[in-house]
Formats: sequence, C-alpha cells, structure tokens
Amino acid sequence: FLDDPSVRVRGALAYGLLHAVEAPRPILLALLGDSPVIARAVAQYSPALVDADLMSVIRSADEAMLMAVCMRERLSQRVVEALIAFGGRPVLLALLPRPDVPFTAAMLSRIAANEATEDPELRGLMLDRDDLPADARLVLVQAVAAALRANRIVGGAVAPHRLERILRDATDTALTSIGEHEAAAGRLPYAATLVDSERVSTRVMLHAIVQGHVLFFADCVANLAGTPRDKVFTLLERGSRAALNALFTRCGLSEAVRNMLARLIFHARAADLADDLAARHFVVTALTEELIVDHGGVIPPDLEEAFAYLSEQNVLLARRAARGVMAAFAGSTDARMVLPELEAADRLALPAA
Repeated sequence: FLDDPSVRVRGALAYGLLHAVEAPRPILLALLGDSPVIARAVAQYSPALVDADLMSVIRSADEAMLMAVCMRERLSQRVVEALIAFGGRPVLLALLPRPDVPFTAAMLSRIAANEATEDPELRGLMLDRDDLPADARLVLVQAVAAALRANRIVGGAVAPHRLERILRDATDTALTSIGEHEAAAGRLPYAATLVDSERVSTRVMLHAIVQGHVLFFADCVANLAGTPRDKVFTLLERGSRAALNALFTRCGLSEAVRNMLARLIFHARAADLADDLAARHFVVTALTEELIVDHGGVIPPDLEEAFAYLSEQNVLLARRAARGVMAAFAGSTDARMVLPELEAADRLALPAA
C-alpha cells in the first residue's frame, strides 16, 4: 500500500494507523516522508512516534509541519525547546495558551526577556500562565508600563506627571504583589535577587507595608540584615521599638528612615492593610502628620523621597475612598432631586439680524 500511486490509498493507510499505539514503525516513518497532508496528520496524531522521530521531523520541517507537531496531545520538554528554536513566534502563539505544555522556568524567562517585551500578544499569553517565573512576570509588567508610557492615546488622555505617577505606583504594586505571592509559596530567591540588584528602595519597602504585603517586606529585611526570616517576622509582629531599630540598623538604613519604618509598623499592627482601604488611608495620614510634627515641618533630605511617596498615597487613597462615599450618598435617598428655580429678569428678545 505504501507503493500505491494513489494518495487516497496511502491516506487510508495513514488514517487507519493514526491512533494506534502499536502501529509498525517502518510504516509510520515512511508515511512521515509522504505527501504533506499525510505527513502532517501522522506527526500530529500518532502516539507511536517517539521524541527522536519528532526531532528529525522538526529540523527540516516547514511552518505547517511545525504547527502540526505543536498540536500533538502530549509534548516533552525536549520537543518544546526544538519547536521554539525552529518555529519562532507562530509556535509560541500555539504553545503558550496550553497549560499542559512543559515549559521550564529558564525557557519562560528567556522568552520574556527576548521575544515578549515588544510583542503585546505574547506578553498577554505569558502573563496568563500560572507557571511564569516571578522575575519574568516583573519584566513583562515593566514592559507593559513602558508600552503605556509610549502610547500616544494614553499620553494624550493623561497629563505626563500624573501618568508617570500612576505607572510608577502600579509597577511598585506589581513588584510587591509578586513578592508577596512568592514569599507565601516559600520561594525566596525573588526578594534576594531584588536586594542584590539594589532595587529595594525605601519607597518599595514603604509600599510593601502600605499594601499589606508583609511577607515580602520580611523577606527584603531578612536579606538586607542577613537575619533568618522567621526571626524577622517575629520582630515585625511583636518586637519593641528598640528591637526594630536594631534590625533596621543591620539593614544599613539611616536613623530617620529607621524611626519612620518603626512608626509605620506599629500603626500597621493595629490595622488590616491588605484589604481595608480606609485603614490604609488612616495609617498613611497619621504617619505623614507625625513626620511633620516631629521635624517641625522641615523634612530631612533622607526622608524626602519617602515623604513624597506618603503624600502621593494620601491623595490616591482619599480619592479611592471618596468614590464609594459619593455612590452611597446618592443612594441614601429616594426623593427626586430638583434644581432650584432662580429668580432672574426677563430676557430681552431680539429679532434675528
């Protein structure tokens, strides 16, 4: 049948063997070298093919054959790496939506750094994956912020300074949220990598506390101070002011920053900052007022960045809280609201010119 000149006969043979686990290998390999429509069907469906068979097909395949291999029910890590190496973007678009495809963390990080930063469609597919490494997710979030910053529609709709403030706040929130998720899962290298690359600033630490991302904050402090995470978490939860100051001294923070963080932690112990928007606003307002009183209205230079951050958050949190207040006020009455009639002199009617 393999020697039959009719493609229908050879196609019928392939169709009969497509799903057979024990199909004869010589026949399958011969069908892989047959006409494209037969070869693609065998490559896509045959469970009797092993990785070595697929690798030899991938090295000399065109895009249609690569896409056929991408649609196989099961793919190994080795085959996925070969498909990406030879297929490029079309293969990524076919494989990334599949949660069953075994991407390694290194592969996803490489794709995020090389292909996805400038490709919105790939960025979206990668951000949808639960197995995306934390460092790669942060790279993609920063790429999204850069794309929004460069977008003409966004730039025309939002004032430049406000857009920069919004994007910076959103990026900081993403950074600390990813860190909180990694810390909750017991994966510590994310915070350590940020500390080693000097990306954990006073602003980031403040943002972590204000957003209620305490686990990430504890990881950062543990890496900065060279102290076990459990001990750091105990001090943050129950430590005295002197103990907190000693811990922050090991982190290399200035005296003014140490005192500010200690004040913020004492406020945070009595509030649920992770879910309570009003509590966040209260804590930020209280800390801002205390800094103004303590320093007589003259904020030290090493607190200027932190004070500017607290002022931004104060305005932002107040606006968020006010949105719910207006809706509640509008719904508090069923009476029809009518505008008052104004007493005014009769208008002079002028004939049309």
